[in-house]
Amino acid sequence: MAKSAIQVGVHEAKTRLSELLRAVAAGQEVDILRSGEPIAKIIPFAPRSVREIGVDEGRFTVPDDFDAPLPDDIEDSFYR
Repeated sequence: MAKSAIQVGVHEAKTRLSELLRAVAAGQEVDILRSGEPIAKIIPFAPRSVREIGVDEGRFTVPDDFDAPLPDDIEDSFYR
């Protein structure tokens, strides 16, 4: 069962920021309210996925003329 978000007003959030950040680090979400209306949410960072090198190998081949000069009409369009 998911934990319900902690709800605090702006002033209380400023006063208890360190405590709220510890709760977020433990997986809790914090809603910040102004006049009873939510204006922001502090959530834990999602863990970075491990990037696997080479998964797209062979799906694209760099053409031999990749770094050749562009035709004049296309190059001129960059300077208009």
